[in-house]
Amino acid sequence: MSRERLERELIEADVLIAGGGLGGTAAALAAASGGCRVVVAEPTEWIGGQITAQGVSCLDEHGYIEKSGGTGLYYELRERIRQYYREHYQLSPAVLAQKHLNPGGGWVSALCFEPRVGLAVLQQMLAPHTSTGQVVVYTSTTVVQVERDGERLNRATLQNSTTGDLVRVEAKVVLDATELGDLMPLANIPYNSGMESFAQTGEPSAPPYSDREVVQGFTYPFAVEFCPGENHVIPKPERYEENKHRYSFRGYKMFGTDTPFGQSFWTYRRIIAAENFDDQRYPNDIALINWASNDYDGGNIIDAGPGLAAERHREAKLLSLGFLYWLQTEAPRDDGGYGYPELKLRPDILGTADGLAQYPYIRESRRLQAFVQVREEDVVVRYNPGPRARLWPDSVGIGLYYYIDVHNCCNSKLRPGSGQRVRPFQIPLRSMVTTNAPNFIAAAKNIGTTHITNGTFRLHPVEWNIGESAGALAAYAVNNDIDPLSVALDSKHLRNYQLDLVKRGVPLIWFTDLHPSHEVFEAANYLGVLRIIDDRELEFRPDEKIDPGTAKRWSTNAACEVPLDESMTRKDYAQRLYEAVLVREKE
Repeated sequence: MSRERLERELIEADVLIAGGGLGGTAAALAAASGGCRVVVAEPTEWIGGQITAQGVSCLDEHGYIEKSGGTGLYYELRERIRQYYREHYQLSPAVLAQKHLNPGGGWVSALCFEPRVGLAVLQQMLAPHTSTGQVVVYTSTTVVQVERDGERLNRATLQNSTTGDLVRVEAKVVLDATELGDLMPLANIPYNSGMESFAQTGEPSAPPYSDREVVQGFTYPFAVEFCPGENHVIPKPERYEENKHRYSFRGYKMFGTDTPFGQSFWTYRRIIAAENFDDQRYPNDIALINWASNDYDGGNIIDAGPGLAAERHREAKLLSLGFLYWLQTEAPRDDGGYGYPELKLRPDILGTADGLAQYPYIRESRRLQAFVQVREEDVVVRYNPGPRARLWPDSVGIGLYYYIDVHNCCNSKLRPGSGQRVRPFQIPLRSMVTTNAPNFIAAAKNIGTTHITNGTFRLHPVEWNIGESAGALAAYAVNNDIDPLSVALDSKHLRNYQLDLVKRGVPLIWFTDLHPSHEVFEAANYLGVLRIIDDRELEFRPDEKIDPGTAKRWSTNAACEVPLDESMTRKDYAQRLYEAVLVREKE
């Protein structure tokens, strides 16, 4: 197709999603399941973001994840990855018997796998929609222009980075799921970036001054295979001598576990444990290297000019290649001496010529100036004495990373708020929308957090939940002929949308013993977000007999009497109360 034809071509869609990363793919699945026509523009060759093109295919989750704390669709992703290995690889009998298969056995995550498997599974999940043309995914493509009709965003121009081809898309709802929030400056949507001051946010840990250049470092991960007896040392990279003071195991050993940490560097993000496979394709272990040593903090790329951003990407790649060279030549060996020349760079794992990720792992994006900005006091343990963080009436999901994790930042040694313990939290809808553009939704790491709270909202299951809820919001808005902003501000639409979310398997409040497949999941989550079920405990205890006092309190909160049978369990009473509330809401 010629460039001239593409420039004239106008595609009509219900939903345009800029960015096909983890949040963007989840958004596309949710919007398509709601009947929408969807166009996705992904800058790299692979959809999936963190788990594919960015080489972070060891899911950063929490200790409850096998039981609860993710959406139904996220659990489907996890189970499909495990099933992919069962069906396409020869696994050892011991591993096949495991309920929670972890191909790499990495200790950072309950599920460590190859980026290409993540890509294959996401493509499988999208296939029913892409095969019919309901979802169209443009890879190697970015949004380069956004047009407005008054306040609303109505058209965008997409460009293929390889061919230069252009296509215009007209959409009813526009989502920004890019890694850096790139749609916001294009559409003149107000955003924050960098480190806010105490005067701006009032957060106790915020510094007295702000600095837009103080942004968490990004990383170019790479994959290596350990090949005993072989030598795969790469040529010494440019700037190695300048960078090598940054390289270390940080108190760990390469393979040894006789350290205060009890784990090894090698198994941190190992994605293939050879002992798990009876497959000649995997004679050796393979690990992804994403470590503090290759976190690039030499300069911010948000709002940097193209030339400066390109140079900082180059420097970040050299930092990672230098770390590999250090591991091969100067890292202290467990058995004495220095260097592990046995480490073989595996470009095929990440689909690149240089062996580095197609795009760096981005920890911090532009952040929408939204209706609600989630602050430190909303999530940190010391300000939330109960078992949960601040409760939001407009919750559209949940998340947890046990502490605020702010990595080294560009242009500053400050890491405000980092290391503070976090309560299980909710994702407020008002952090995803803005009055500036009523049909716009932030759909990834770019929601209304702060520099501090971004450090706990940026992880895999949270980004997925944000994206899925954004796609479901887009579908609800399209199907009801309203803008997403109206859903956030109208109580009736909000309740209907939240009801849609729980029916999809999206948790709205923390219950650590309720998987989305549980029979009382819908009832408990809907009544919980309405504060009808107001128990302080994180466990719902569905099979426990309900006591009369609790039943009375729930029914009083609901202003809806439900008779109590002496043999009723908590799940039975919640289900009956849920049904009664739904009947009343329809009246």
